[in-house]
Amino acid sequence: MNFTLPSLSLLSQSILSGIFVGALYGLMGLGLSLSWGLLRLINLAHFAFAFLAAYLCYQLSTMGMDPLLTMVVIVPAFFALGAGLHWVMVRFQVTPFNSLLLTFGLTGIAESVIQSIWTADFRKLESSYAEQKFKLAGLFVPVPELITLVLAVGLSFAVWALLRYTDLGRAMRAAAQDAPVAAAFGVNQKALGLALAGTCAALASVAGVCLALSFTLAPSQMYAWVGVVFAAVMLGGLGSALGPLVAGTVIGISEAITMAVTAPSWAPIVSFTLLIVILVLRPGKTA
Repeated sequence: MNFTLPSLSLLSQSILSGIFVGALYGLMGLGLSLSWGLLRLINLAHFAFAFLAAYLCYQLSTMGMDPLLTMVVIVPAFFALGAGLHWVMVRFQVTPFNSLLLTFGLTGIAESVIQSIWTADFRKLESSYAEQKFKLAGLFVPVPELITLVLAVGLSFAVWALLRYTDLGRAMRAAAQDAPVAAAFGVNQKALGLALAGTCAALASVAGVCLALSFTLAPSQMYAWVGVVFAAVMLGGLGSALGPLVAGTVIGISEAITMAVTAPSWAPIVSFTLLIVILVLRPGKTA
């Protein structure tokens, strides 16, 4: 393995790119963190939702719709889809472990559906945002990645404020910590669960739109995101709104620096190494 010291400009550009991709990690992990931490359900279909939303964004854009405006259609649809899936899980009393198996199966089904409609070929969204970039302090800032960063930061802080400062957020946290006591105080756990599950799926759909703006799409690629997003969720803390964003940014920057100094093939090692280190040093801080 050869180590080469990059120039300052290359290193700075790599760090900026790491921040952008880290924001997408955080945005994709936000809904998964809330589902896992507050609903106690490990929803692997979260990744299927993101990629299905990405392909729907691609399809609507090819029909002449602005990629960002597609969220007007996609986000409510996925809110309903997420709430419906949660209703089924509650109806049949799916345990956390079985939720992992069920949603993994749904992910495979979603991959097959995507492949049957859009084939296994790579798809690239051609939009007015794709080639837009500007220069700031000598660094190139692509507009699609900047949109992802703004959405990730904005949504993460909005969810954090909702959970911390509103009665709805307090009720959600109370139900997650002690459901029987929360129910005794009049908290409607079923309604809150449906709303939260729908919100998690809606957040996944926003991440999917951002994915379509910046990346080439292929059905099998959804599995490549599972490991790094899981690492961001675990490092950031289950049920945390800001944790996945911070952890995703750290992972993204670490991967970018690794690619600049060594080779791109070493980048995937970073997220799992960070996860192992945190689990060893702070085993009780990820839950």
